[in-house]
Amino acid sequence: MTEQVKGNPWFIAGFLLVIFLLGWHLFTLRPTFEAGGMTEEQLQMMEFNGDIVRGADGAFKWNPEKEKVRGVPGPLAVLEKARTELAEAFQIKGTNDHGIAYLVLYTVSRFAAGFLAASIIAIMLGVVLGLNRVLFRAINPFIQILKPISPLAWMPLLLYTVKDPKWTAILVVFMAALWPTLATTAFGVSSLRKEYLHVAAIVQLSWLKRLFKVILPAAAPTIVNGLRISFGSALVAVVPAEMLLGELGVGYLSWIEWNNLDIAGVIFAILVVGVVGVVLDSGFNKLAGLVTYQE
Repeated sequence: MTEQVKGNPWFIAGFLLVIFLLGWHLFTLRPTFEAGGMTEEQLQMMEFNGDIVRGADGAFKWNPEKEKVRGVPGPLAVLEKARTELAEAFQIKGTNDHGIAYLVLYTVSRFAAGFLAASIIAIMLGVVLGLNRVLFRAINPFIQILKPISPLAWMPLLLYTVKDPKWTAILVVFMAALWPTLATTAFGVSSLRKEYLHVAAIVQLSWLKRLFKVILPAAAPTIVNGLRISFGSALVAVVPAEMLLGELGVGYLSWIEWNNLDIAGVIFAILVVGVVGVVLDSGFNKLAGLVTYQE
């Protein structure tokens, strides 16, 4: 049996991060421009092509604008991009030029609307299907066919139907979050111990009380597992939906930075997506822990 690694996990994580950043920096480090051994004609040609520019002291250096598209930028370039974006986080300069704080807000609002709507509908339908085995067996083949379809595959049809990119993005999230929760809810309710329902019938609980005091609490662990799967699927779907639809959000930021050939901006947008995902997932896990029933 292998021995467990001992130590502070935060220290190990920090150490690995430092190693990664150092390796990234060294790999992308480019030496300063040296004009030694080059003729005046060669320098003029490089300057004409935009490869080099003259500094304030008259010396040549690599063109910083062209460096943006020359390979992968280093961590310092990404850090500078992040500093610039965060300094203008709450500014609106134009119709399609909003600060990163607004872009995150737009993405989170679309995600929340689609995920909440899908969760409510999926849980309601799942309870109905779980309590009726015949109906569940009749509907289950359709669920199994629709569940593996990528939510982005629905986007052209949804856009044609609603004719509104904003609602289309919300509906894409809705389709991503619907099926996992529906399937797991129906399974969890159908697997309830019959003793629970018998006791509820003996004490003559109304259907609503039976739902909220017996069925949902007993099936909560399974339902929450389905919500976790749906949560991840919806979060993955909202970013490419924004990219393809051109709607303001974190996905739009990544796409527009690519169109501007600013690779540092693309990496910054990717990191923003990761941070938003971690924050949302952490909040969801805490909420799930409060409502999960444990025997």
